[in-house]
Amino acid sequence: MNEFSRRKVLASGGALGALGALGMASPAMAWTWSPSGSIAGTGAGADPSWVWDQEADPLLASLLDRDDVPEVNRLLWDWTRNDQELPRELPQDLRAFMERARQLPPWADQRKLELAAEFNKSRGIYLNLLNGVGGGMLSTAIPKEARAVYYSKGGADMEDRVAKTSILGFAVGDPNAYRPDGSVVVEAVKTRLVHAAVRHLLQQSPGWKQTSRGQRIPISQEDMLVTWHTLPTFAMRRMLDWGVPITRAESDAYLHVWQVTAYLLGIREEYIPATWNAAYAQSDQVLGRNMGPTPEGVELTDVLLGQLAEQTSPPLGVTRPLCNALARYLVGDQVADWDAIPREPVWEPLINEAWPLLVKFRENLVPLPAVPEVAWTIDEAARQYILFYLTKGKETKIDIPTINRPR
Repeated sequence: MNEFSRRKVLASGGALGALGALGMASPAMAWTWSPSGSIAGTGAGADPSWVWDQEADPLLASLLDRDDVPEVNRLLWDWTRNDQELPRELPQDLRAFMERARQLPPWADQRKLELAAEFNKSRGIYLNLLNGVGGGMLSTAIPKEARAVYYSKGGADMEDRVAKTSILGFAVGDPNAYRPDGSVVVEAVKTRLVHAAVRHLLQQSPGWKQTSRGQRIPISQEDMLVTWHTLPTFAMRRMLDWGVPITRAESDAYLHVWQVTAYLLGIREEYIPATWNAAYAQSDQVLGRNMGPTPEGVELTDVLLGQLAEQTSPPLGVTRPLCNALARYLVGDQVADWDAIPREPVWEPLINEAWPLLVKFRENLVPLPAVPEVAWTIDEAARQYILFYLTKGKETKIDIPTINRPR
């Protein structure tokens, strides 16, 4: 870790120290979420922190050991559509697995998936901001995820890591997401392969092993659930906080598109929440025992916000202090303190006042004169956040890593 980031950790010691006690205590909480609240409606009730991907993990370990991954990445580079055949030159065991993994579950409802596509379109500015930027800030406050990112190959090039992370997010939000010409099935299956590869590789990383705090294998089923809740569950809660009008059908459809995506990512059906109430209950448990500060998370946050401010700097008028304040507004003070995002006494009260009015204006709930002038600067900041999030993902493709973070 560089000296600048060390100073940031020390400078935020009061908040990080107090909140860190909560983060340290949380993992002791027993797993109590019932599988009766899942899509499956039943299950063993096993603690997901000790469950991984029994089908993908040995396969990817074998591909890495056989040195097949570079050729696999080459063959999958142009596999981009849901309806596209897999390359026949893929190793037979991988191709058989991917054919199974790309199938939608029998409970997938095409009508709900279509409604979700319309909802993603009409609420795009909120969802892209919450999933792209809010989810990013939350991920760096998840110790296991922050360490897994930091010590994996992607941690050495955060611009590339942001790009690859964003690909799946905007594939889910694309109007064609689950249509034949969409790409979410492709990106979800590729992400599942990446997770399996990282599980194998990180066990060989001295840096990860020294900081893993007893976790033998990274990216457990619980780790994936935690990340999942930083996306749809977090977004739904924040939109409701902001007073965004959402019908019951839209709410159910938005949950459904992420349920199907969870399945394609390899999350077991006994862990996928069946309703929003079940999702909220599960989120409250898994986030409570999996969030807190880490030096790696602080450094990654600083890199992410620094990239964003650099990409959206004047003459657009979006500065690092405004980026900091908007990030704090999205995730709240506790997570922002864990991430050591500086307080911005000028911008924070302006955002707290202006953003809710801006939302109401967009939803035709208040007239234009009620919206303060500063709201349009904040609106531009939000748009630049989203533009950065979306365009970076379009510059690359998801591929399977073969190494950890270089020393």
